[in-house]
Amino acid sequence: MADAKPFTFICGPDDFLVGRLGRERYDESAKEIDDEFSRETISGYAANVAEVTTAINQFREALQTISMFGGRRLVWLKDVNFLADSVTGRAESTLTQVEELQRLLEHNDPAHVAVLITASPIDRRRAFPKWCEKQGDFALVGGDGDASALASVLTVEAKRLDTVIEPDAVQLMLTKIGANTRLLIEEVRKLSAYVDEGQPITEAAVAELTPNVAEGDFFEAAEAFFSGDIKWTLAALHRHFFTGGDARPIISALQNRNRILLQVRALIDAGQARLGGRGLEGLTQAADRHADKFVGATAKSAYNIFTQNAWYVGKLARTGRLPTTRRLIDNQQELINAFAEIIKRPHEQEDVLRDMAVRCLAK
Repeated sequence: MADAKPFTFICGPDDFLVGRLGRERYDESAKEIDDEFSRETISGYAANVAEVTTAINQFREALQTISMFGGRRLVWLKDVNFLADSVTGRAESTLTQVEELQRLLEHNDPAHVAVLITASPIDRRRAFPKWCEKQGDFALVGGDGDASALASVLTVEAKRLDTVIEPDAVQLMLTKIGANTRLLIEEVRKLSAYVDEGQPITEAAVAELTPNVAEGDFFEAAEAFFSGDIKWTLAALHRHFFTGGDARPIISALQNRNRILLQVRALIDAGQARLGGRGLEGLTQAADRHADKFVGATAKSAYNIFTQNAWYVGKLARTGRLPTTRRLIDNQQELINAFAEIIKRPHEQEDVLRDMAVRCLAK
């Protein structure tokens, strides 16, 4: 106990992951403290400066409270959100309260009070998180919230369930689900129950059983169209419209993918990238070369290939034989024409897209 840190600090960009690890740590500590009255949970969620002050005051009182039976206490400051780069987080009064929080933690005796703090989101550029990292039992959950961090979440979750998820299955799941941590974890749990004991979660299982949350029900139509398979494309279109679907999201999905493939083709033809085992290799170097053309364009978009995941882009390019530049430009014009035709024939949307698909894929 003499070497114990004065507090435990868990933070990260994803409140679900932070809260889950916080609950695990809390339950572990609670096993050592039998008296339930010696455990206290304080909400650190604050919508304004006044609520920040209230939370810190309650935390101070909890640290100063003596256990009824003289034993060790457990205090959890939960769901702290005033350490983020927000209006409340930047307020001068909030910064003063954070200084007070640091003082309380610095003088806490872990032999008498076990302190747990969970915070999300958090601005790690500030002095307080850096101090916590040095002085406390610090844990950063989920990295910076990028694709690699989410992939790690899936891998860890599969391991917790005594199974393995293949790398290609991870990337396809991220493509289908998007950056929704809760859904990703639930999907891993579902698939782990589906596969035979001792078998990994494969890309084929994800393709068959994982819903297309990120791209909607028109994901299949885009996959079919760019695979070059006319029968599959027409069948996918029929399934989409049979359930009452609209043509516009289909056209949008096809246009977005076509834009990405145009950029892939341009980079490959220029010798600045190539399709390899890890997707579109050379994408990072090409991004540096063309950075001046995308100044300020940091949001993920089909208009900017450098905002895309290299593996995902490579996967799209391999769906079928990568079309020529001329074919991709013709596709784009066909999609524009289809949109205009749908405006004229709003009750014949499936017929319009079927005709367009036949024209594009029969060439």
